[in-house]
Amino acid sequence: MLDPVSPAFLLILGAAVPPPPRAFFDDPVSVYFAGDDEESEDDAGPDSAEAESESAQPGTGGGLRYSADLTESELQRRWKEDLASLGTISVGFADQGRLINAARMPQDEAFVCQRPELAYGTQETVAALTLAFRAVHKQFPSSAPARLSHIGLADGGYLRPHRSHQSGRDADIGFFYKNDAVPGGRARREKLIDPARNWALLRALVTQTDVQVILVDRGIQKVLRSYALEASEDSAFVNGLFGGGSHALVQHARHHKDHFHVRFYSPRSQELGRRIQPLLAQRPEQNIVLHKVKHGETLGHIARANNTTVVLIQKANRLRGSFLHLGQQLRIPLRGACTRCPLPPAVVVPPRRLPAMNASAVATAAD
Repeated sequence: MLDPVSPAFLLILGAAVPPPPRAFFDDPVSVYFAGDDEESEDDAGPDSAEAESESAQPGTGGGLRYSADLTESELQRRWKEDLASLGTISVGFADQGRLINAARMPQDEAFVCQRPELAYGTQETVAALTLAFRAVHKQFPSSAPARLSHIGLADGGYLRPHRSHQSGRDADIGFFYKNDAVPGGRARREKLIDPARNWALLRALVTQTDVQVILVDRGIQKVLRSYALEASEDSAFVNGLFGGGSHALVQHARHHKDHFHVRFYSPRSQELGRRIQPLLAQRPEQNIVLHKVKHGETLGHIARANNTTVVLIQKANRLRGSFLHLGQQLRIPLRGACTRCPLPPAVVVPPRRLPAMNASAVATAAD
């Protein structure tokens, strides 16, 4: 069986498949699932459920778990001479980060990318999404394809209107609806979703991929939880997913009434991101920070705050003048080592949460 982050596996994912008919996935509201609330996710405040960096502990060591095949000397050699061979690199946090060597979602009969230019992520994220979407398609072959909205930009960083989606590990997925009729306006989605297919998607994500958290409105959670229990799913498994509290895998979040927000672990990409931070200055084109322009800022202010120059910022962003607009993302070239780059903690992917029957089968196979 191929490793889900191996080049061979990703080559299979990249096989061209004709896109499905537009009628199956056109959304009359928006290609971004924000039809329920006028307030954007960016307005959710400092306690937003998307703010990964606020709950993380300071970055520490802990040894290499997911990139131990690369010695420090080999990593440095590839970083300087063969960057592409390292694969995707997730730098920083989901809400304070960027992406190097991004992977792009392929075309597939099981899903459609509503915004292909915003469908860049880590190799692990691309592989996980494809695996889950195909699992649902296999179970419901006559279904309309799953609808993938945003993952992130090719270089990562700020993506309006999100607080996260910066390091290639977040994805927004539209719900499956009864009769595949996507509602508009402020319709109550919990009354219109297809519980069977949405539960199949959620179950596939949880049991077949390395999910860190799934954000969705509690009203949708209630429908899916009831459906799963009525379908005779293992109650301990179901209650563990929706149990509430910080340890529940499925969490409530504002402005998530019409889509799932899924954050994946991308262990190799994340570990490489930690390891290359001290090496950034060796590649000037990668020795950058991404900055979102705030109210009242000028190029001079931004340059002084980052120990760089206005000319370097203009050149990196192809700016002919000094005009900036609120929320604009700038590439800020650094003239030395990054002293303010956020360093996440070492990655540790926990065991997947499985129903009792599946867990017993896994344990038996391991013996």
